[in-house]
Amino acid sequence: MENKPLSYKTRSIFTVRNLLNGVFAAVIIILLISAPAKALLIKGLMKIGFFQPVLTSAKPVQPGSDLNFVNEKGQSLSLSSLKGKVVVINFWAPRCPPCIAEMSSINQLYLQLKPDTNIVILPVDADNNFGKSLPFMAKNKYVLPVYNTASQIPDVLFAGSLPTTIIIDRSGVIVFRHEGPADYTNKEFVKYLIDLSKTPVKK
Repeated sequence: MENKPLSYKTRSIFTVRNLLNGVFAAVIIILLISAPAKALLIKGLMKIGFFQPVLTSAKPVQPGSDLNFVNEKGQSLSLSSLKGKVVVINFWAPRCPPCIAEMSSINQLYLQLKPDTNIVILPVDADNNFGKSLPFMAKNKYVLPVYNTASQIPDVLFAGSLPTTIIIDRSGVIVFRHEGPADYTNKEFVKYLIDLSKTPVKK
């Protein structure tokens, strides 16, 4: 039996399908190997409502031990010295796509709350590499300060997952912990921080 040649319409459909499959495969490959592409995708999902911080009534936890930070000028800062303030610590690294995706929102949060002296936002480079973190901030025109750790990090603060964001209240207790990217310009999250900054310190 002789095979009939495919019609022009059928060949066109096959061509379009093959083209779409090729584009889809290329997109998947790019997302798998390109950190900027992953970050862009996550950031886009944030804009449509995904990756929002969940403010649950988690049981407060003590940090366990003090933590020391250092900035690029060599100036030291200890967690204990910040008691009486709300401290937002974001553990990140410039090699981490989810960290890159959320950093814009953290920069906006920093600018919005900078006038409130009772709230401190500390982006901490988990790789302790100013040689990469500072150029990243400059390239993206972020005004965030960058800190490295100058002491061992207690697991209750950071267990290795990037990014990790924690909030320590004015009494020195961990009241929020989130692993993974989040949009920290979320209005409920901003209100939560402002309310914490007005909460009396427990002795």
